[in-house]
Amino acid sequence: MKKIRNNWKLKEVLNLFNMPFNELLFEAHNSHIKNHKKDTVQVCTLLSIKTGGCPEDCGYCSQSIHSDNPIEATPLMSLEEVEKQAKIARDQGSTRFCMGAAWRRPSNKNIDRVIKMIDVVHNLGMESCVTLGMLSEDQANRLSRSGLNYYNHNLDTSREHYEKVISTRNYQDRLNTLKYVRSSGIKVCSGGILGLGESLEDRAKLLIELANLEEHPESVPINMLVQIEGTRLYENEKIDELEFVKTIAVTRIMMPKTYVRLSAGRESMSESMQALCFYAGANSVFYGEELLTTPNVEVEKDRELFSKLGMNIEGTNKKTEKFRSSKRKDTEKKHNIHNLKLIN
Repeated sequence: MKKIRNNWKLKEVLNLFNMPFNELLFEAHNSHIKNHKKDTVQVCTLLSIKTGGCPEDCGYCSQSIHSDNPIEATPLMSLEEVEKQAKIARDQGSTRFCMGAAWRRPSNKNIDRVIKMIDVVHNLGMESCVTLGMLSEDQANRLSRSGLNYYNHNLDTSREHYEKVISTRNYQDRLNTLKYVRSSGIKVCSGGILGLGESLEDRAKLLIELANLEEHPESVPINMLVQIEGTRLYENEKIDELEFVKTIAVTRIMMPKTYVRLSAGRESMSESMQALCFYAGANSVFYGEELLTTPNVEVEKDRELFSKLGMNIEGTNKKTEKFRSSKRKDTEKKHNIHNLKLIN
């Protein structure tokens, strides 16, 4: 296997960002089709299994107790409800089911409960991913023994800008969790958020942190800040659309084999902006109407976009497509019967 590059320097990454837009996208697209199936997108579903009540003070998150208008805390979701939501996700075409809990660090008792949820996801034939906050080395090993496929723990931004966003933990805390996850054998999902008030140099440094890890993350979600009233960063200036696309392209060039995921903020992106992101190397999205506490694109709207762009959903097969078709026909039949009753 070809050794990955993990010695990126700031000057050369800034040079990528400063390339003419079309040249940058051309280079990123060439890298993408050399390392991934072209015109193919992976779809994942993210479910909040424990919402609100988080003691962290992340300036972008309404789940934080430090928000001016915090979301009401909920208990950990039941195993039955997780299974129900996972089945819906599978039937809509998701191949990975991600579960997020608003904890600073999970207790060992909660790890036990999450492991049962991971078993449910695997029994339904999907990959599993969880994001539970910081982990100890022992907790990472326990999750690894459960068969967990991915652990998500975003770096969010650069080291230098981090303290302007979060003060209740430090950057090294995040890197330590990634180290424990990687050494346990779990695949790493880690990315960032654009629009936190960071500079171009901060965005470059975030990507350098990720690309210069001993192994590249298997998944890198790139989020666009969703401005939520009551959060400290609510009035931040929105990131320029072309700057967002350029960040996708640079991510693809720096981490050619990684899945680059369009995550939070996609609901507000135009179809043309998303199309540019896919051309620049994004090849994964979150499916479903909600991402933890923020809105997302409706499933049918995504399907329409993929159809317009001639893109295939990774991991789908004729049986799955036939099932979806029959489900749509059943729904249409019920609507027709209902309409006939109204007419009569």
